Parts: sequence; structure tokens; C-alpha cells
Amino acid sequence: MFLKILINFLFGYLNVEVEGYYVERFINNCISKNIFFWKMERSKSTIMHMNIGANEFKQAAKIAQKHGCRIKINGKHGLPFVLKKYKKRKIFFILLLLLFIVIFTLSKFVWNIEITGNTTIDSNEIMEVLNNDGLKIGTLKSKVNTEEIINKIRYQRDDIAWIGIQIEGTNAIVRIVEAEVKPEIVDENDYCNIVATKDGVIDKITAQNGTLMVSEGAEVKKGDILIAGYMEGKYTGKNYVNATGTVLAKVKYEENEKIYKKETKKEQTGNFENKYSIKFNNFKINFYKTLSKYENYDTMYTSKKIKLFSNFYLPIEIIKYTNYEVNNTEILYNEEEAKAEGESRAEEKLNSLISR
Repeated sequence: MFLKILINFLFGYLNVEVEGYYVERFINNCISKNIFFWKMERSKSTIMHMNIGANEFKQAAKIAQKHGCRIKINGKHGLPFVLKKYKKRKIFFILLLLLFIVIFTLSKFVWNIEITGNTTIDSNEIMEVLNNDGLKIGTLKSKVNTEEIINKIRYQRDDIAWIGIQIEGTNAIVRIVEAEVKPEIVDENDYCNIVATKDGVIDKITAQNGTLMVSEGAEVKKGDILIAGYMEGKYTGKNYVNATGTVLAKVKYEENEKIYKKETKKEQTGNFENKYSIKFNNFKINFYKTLSKYENYDTMYTSKKIKLFSNFYLPIEIIKYTNYEVNNTEILYNEEEAKAEGESRAEEKLNSLISR
């Protein structure tokens, strides 16, 4: 039955209404003549609705007339009628064909590069390396040698333990595993000193191995030897060792901050406006003709690449510019206020410096 319906779709079928007192006789006669009906529904005792093949309609109409029934076409369906409907819309089909050709052509290029797995290495830095090695936006996929690019990056970068490149659709997915920095291993039998890495005042110092060169309360400079890598005895002489110990010191941090008695402070008013532009690869079209309506404003922008499917990106990018209105307020400080503001800013910078 399904096969017959499919054939009727390909050759066209009609939805008809048959009305008369002898509808059952009409149907039985049609069945005996191998005329195929489907989706038969009775709306009234004398009216039946059904689908019939377009090429069998004339024969069914003769049988209906024979039994005193009226047959009427309510709808035409199937492939021939669809093609006939759009026969005069040549421009539509030409544009549709061109669209398929464009999509097919675009599918041959890389239009997006997605980098994952990096935490300490900047994505822009990786992108620059990829571009130099032959993988960049707009590159023909057939010219991208992923194995060669992977080998080059592994050779050039010690901070990348593993890299994989997979091209899906028009999207190049670059997966990275960063290399862990191994601590420098010091041989316990090697001679070495413990030296100061910063200027400070020694608060507490003990040596497990080696000779103390400074005492508690001493001021030291960066690079001064704190625990020397040797031990000397009255009867054993001088023996060179790997210095080990514990050193606690007070380190002084300084930060200067200049405060002007008259400063301008920016504050957002809460008002904003959005402007858009569209970018085709490297060609950009702005959808706005004028600058911002605000006299003073800060601008932030976001961009989104257009894609048809999950990994089928197009060389089209929508850029959204958001202008936030700001008020420039002049602030006048007296001497005490300027001092307090300077201390606050300097303290903030120091806290940031110490936490590193």
C-alpha cells in the first residue's frame, strides 16, 4: 500500500468528493476495476472524501456518472502539481540553485578556528602560530596539512605537550594539552648557596646544612648569600655542601601614587545604545550612518559568527557595538582628601603586588 501511495505522489494524486445515493456501489465498481483509493472518510451518509491517482480520475468519473454520483476535485497534490506551481518562478529556482552552489563552494574553506584546552597560553598567541604555519580563516581545506602544522608547533613550542587539529565542516577545532613546567631538580651532592631574592630584614633563619652568613635582624639585599654551601670544622676542614634551611624575612614594598587636586571621574548614567555592522571575511558594512548620540561614552563590542549547522560556519560575522553614556564629573580634593585618596589607591596596588 505504501508503495502505491508513493507512486501516486510521484505521478500526482487528487483529493475528491463523491456524492450520491449509491456511493458504495461506485466504490465497489472502482475496486473491481483496480482503481486505488486511500484515506476514505464519510462526512455524510451520501458524501465520501478520498484520494485517487490523477491518471485514474477520468475512469472513476465515468463510473460515478454511471451510478448517478457527482465527483468533485477538492485538491491536487504530488510532484507534478508542485513543479507546475513553480514552473513560472524560474528566478526562484535559479536563486535556489545559486544558493546551493555558493554553500557548496563555501564548504570547501575554513571559516572558523576554535581553540580549546589552553589555560595559561593566550589564544591569540596560538592563533598567530597557526596562521604562520598555514591554518587561517579563508584557507582552502584541501591545502591544510594538519599533520605538518602539528609537527611544526610541537617543535616550536615547549609549553604544549599535545596538540590535535580536526576539521569539521568549515570549523577547524584545535585541541591543546599544555605542558606542565617541571621544577628544576637539584642534586643534593652539588654545592650551592641560599641567596636572597628580595631586599628585606631577616626575621628568623636556621640552617640544616651549610653555614649561616647573616643573623636575625640583619638587613639584606637581593642576591646576598644567606646560607653558604659549605661547612667548616676544626678537624674536618671545609666541606662544600648543598645548603638547606629556613629563612623568614620582612620585605618592604613601596608604591607612590600621584593625586591631582582637580580630577575628572567617569560615571555611567545607565543609558546605552546598540549599533550593528556585518563583516564578510575582511569586508565590513556598517548599519549605522552617524556616530553615537551621546557626547561622552564608552564602547564595548561583541561579535558572533553565523553558522548553518553546528560546525558549518559562514564567512559572515555580526558585530554589536554598545555605547554606554558616561558623565564626566570634576572632583576637587583638599590636601587631606588627596592624601586619603592616594593612600587608598597605593594600598590597592600594593595588595595586588603582594598577592602575585
